[in-house]
Amino acid sequence: MRRLDVSSVLCMALCSLLFAACAGLPAQAPATPITAPAGYKLVWHDEFDGNSIDRANWNFNEGAGGWGNGEAQFYTARPENARIENGLLIIEARQEKYEGSYYTSARLKTQGLREFQYGRIEARLKVPSGAGFWPAFWMLGSSFDGANWPDCGEIDIMEYVGREPDLVIGTAHGPGYSGALGISQWNRREENIADDFHTYAIDWTPGHIDWYYDGVKYHTVTRADVGDRTWVFDQPFFVILNLAVGGTLGGMIGLDTAFPAQLQVDYVRVFQPASS
Repeated sequence: MRRLDVSSVLCMALCSLLFAACAGLPAQAPATPITAPAGYKLVWHDEFDGNSIDRANWNFNEGAGGWGNGEAQFYTARPENARIENGLLIIEARQEKYEGSYYTSARLKTQGLREFQYGRIEARLKVPSGAGFWPAFWMLGSSFDGANWPDCGEIDIMEYVGREPDLVIGTAHGPGYSGALGISQWNRREENIADDFHTYAIDWTPGHIDWYYDGVKYHTVTRADVGDRTWVFDQPFFVILNLAVGGTLGGMIGLDTAFPAQLQVDYVRVFQPASS
């Protein structure tokens, strides 16, 4: 086998990076070792290192109709809207006419495949910039049947609103505290959040949920916070990743908002107590 000297290896690496940049590929996300928080063990993860979306982990919502929020996109399972690329899950919103809609995107979920009760649920991802984008990393109670929201419970680990580039939101929804009445915390940052990858997580125990941005806690909801309303978070939940366009929270789509746009996901991981 012919040996390559150091200069040859460096030249090959540089050429690969230039090719990716010229081809418009997303930058390779930095490798992140899997280190469980103290007292926890890794119970499930997807690093998106394969050649295609793992259908043992993810299925799709498909269709339009606004999804209860007046959203503009048609969700598809096409590779144009959801694929694995360069070690990342790419969820891509496109401006195109499709099945009566003028935008397409994707919404992936672990419903019926991977469901969890308690633990640290974490993702590292990069949101798109632009007014009208509404990416989210969230969970619904496994009892969800399409008609029993908010009784099934919802945990929004991260919602980002493109028109507010320094803001992420964490929220708990349940009966009597849903929609605009959800128990939310706005987390303003001194940065444009869409400029880089960030880590979003909850630490969820019986009667208690904490929210984290890049490892820093910014929100807590406890059983006491719901008062005499029903606490619906002591049951299994499934994970959802989606990129909505417009809608009640996404707002008006900016005239200068660029398409296609991507929600890039490096990984999703679930840790639970090592003693369990």
